[in-house]
Amino acid sequence: MATSTIPHPAAFGSGLGALAAQAIAQDDQGRGIPTRRLGRTDEQVSILCLGGAHLGRAAMDDGEPAALKLAHAALDNGVFFWDNAWAYHEGYAEEFMGKALKGHREKVFLMTKNSGRDEKFARQCLDDSLKRMQTDYIDLWQFHEINYDNDPDWVFDRGGLKVALEAQQAGKVRYIGFTGHKHPRIHLSMLAKGYEWASSQMPINPMDYFYRSFQREVVPACLAKDVGAIGMKCLGGGPRVAEIPSTTEVTAEMCVRWALSVPVASIVRGYLTTEQLMADVELARGFRPLSDKDREEIQALAQPEAGDGRHEHFKSTQRYDSSIYREMHGFSV
Repeated sequence: MATSTIPHPAAFGSGLGALAAQAIAQDDQGRGIPTRRLGRTDEQVSILCLGGAHLGRAAMDDGEPAALKLAHAALDNGVFFWDNAWAYHEGYAEEFMGKALKGHREKVFLMTKNSGRDEKFARQCLDDSLKRMQTDYIDLWQFHEINYDNDPDWVFDRGGLKVALEAQQAGKVRYIGFTGHKHPRIHLSMLAKGYEWASSQMPINPMDYFYRSFQREVVPACLAKDVGAIGMKCLGGGPRVAEIPSTTEVTAEMCVRWALSVPVASIVRGYLTTEQLMADVELARGFRPLSDKDREEIQALAQPEAGDGRHEHFKSTQRYDSSIYREMHGFSV
C-alpha cells in the first residue's frame, strides 16, 4: 500500500488536525518499533501493546514456557507496552504476567485494569494486581469496561476514583485512565466528568468508522483534552455469529494498518503465537499512516456491512460484557 504522513486530517478540522499530527508522531528510540506519546503523561509507549488476555490464554493452552518465549519476544522486538486486567482468566493472566516480568519490570510500561466502581472493590483489585504481577507499582491503572450509562457516576460517587488517587499519591499507580467498548457517549461522559484522565481505551477498526464510532466521536475529544487514546478490538472483536452473513473483503492487515493510522498512542493486540506477534512487528517497523486513497478503499470495503453492528457485537449486544459488570448492574449472568 502507498502511504502518507498524516491520516485524513480533514476529519478532525484544522485545530484538531494539528493535534492529530502530534498524537501520531513517531519516535523509534532504538527500540525496534515506533513509539508515540501517551497524551498528557508525555510517556512514549510502543505503538503495539501486548494483550494480557491472549497471553494468559497462550500460557493455558500451550504451556507457560512457550508463552514466556512469546512475551519476551515481544519485549525483544520493542513491544514494551503490556496490557492486563484484574478480571482476565480469574486472575491467572496477571499471575502469569508476573512471571514474565521477572527481571524485566523496568523495561515494561505496565497497564492493568480494575473492575471496581466502589471503594472496597477497587482497593481489592489494586492489592490483587500488585501481588499477582509481583510489582510495587502499575504504570497505568484503568477503570475497566465503562459500558453502562451510570458507570461514570458510580466511579466518582462510590469511591473508585478516590482509591485510584490515593494509590497514585502512595506511588502504587502512576497514571489513571478508563476503558469501554459499548457506546461513544459513555466515553464522552467520563471525559466530561472534570478529572484529567491520562488515557481512554476504545474500539478502533474500519467498521467502527460507520457504527457508533469511537474514532469519529471520542478520539477528537481525547485530542482536545490531551488524553492518550488507546485502540483495541482492531479486528472487530471476536468471532462473528454464524447465522449473520458476511462477505467483507476487509483483511486483518488492513484493520491493523487502519487502527495505527488513527491518532492513537497504541493499539492493544492479542497474540497466541510468536508468528502472530512478528507479523504485527513487521508491519509496525517504519510504519507510515495510510494514504487518503488507501483509506478510502478500505472504507468502501467496510461500509456495506458496518452500519448494523454485525461485526461489533461488543457494541450491539451484552455478549462481550464481562459477567462481573452484568451482575453488578443487576443483569443475569
